[in-house]
Amino acid sequence: MARPVQYNSKVKMVEIPEGYSGDGFFATSFDKVIGAARKNSIWPLPFATSCCGIEFMATASSHYDLARFGSERMAFTPRQCDLLMVMGTIAKKMGPVLRQVYLQMAEPRWVIAVGACACSGGVFDTYSVLQGIDQVIPVDVYVPGCPPRPEAILDGFMRVQDLVSQESLRRRHSERYKDLMNQYGIQ
Repeated sequence: MARPVQYNSKVKMVEIPEGYSGDGFFATSFDKVIGAARKNSIWPLPFATSCCGIEFMATASSHYDLARFGSERMAFTPRQCDLLMVMGTIAKKMGPVLRQVYLQMAEPRWVIAVGACACSGGVFDTYSVLQGIDQVIPVDVYVPGCPPRPEAILDGFMRVQDLVSQESLRRRHSERYKDLMNQYGIQ
């Protein structure tokens, strides 16, 4: 009698890091194992203020499914997240709040600027709008568009995954990283 449960035969496996494998064992560097684990378990913090947030909601829905990248847990507390996704117009009064949220995140932390407003101020070239969030916090990936399509947000997310998987465990202790943080006034 055939089993009533059918198994998915089209499962895509994550590529294994470089290393040496043999019968019943696999050896690689600790950096690569940690990078693979971090890459597939990023917890995003959505910081959405306008229309780009609606596109992000579509990205998290079942049609685009951000959860297939290991990010099904959206957290709205910075202490539990490692990816800050800034979406929408950021007023200059909101700049210190955004910076405080960034500082409350534990290391390692990454930032995506989603949409033209978060990247460069967008069409709002006024005295009250921050002309890009990189004036207050460092940004790892920029996703252009007004608003960007969910596919573009997923592409930006995958670029962050590539950064995460290739980042050395000691990069955050390097002089170059410390100089970058000092440029933003972050110790």
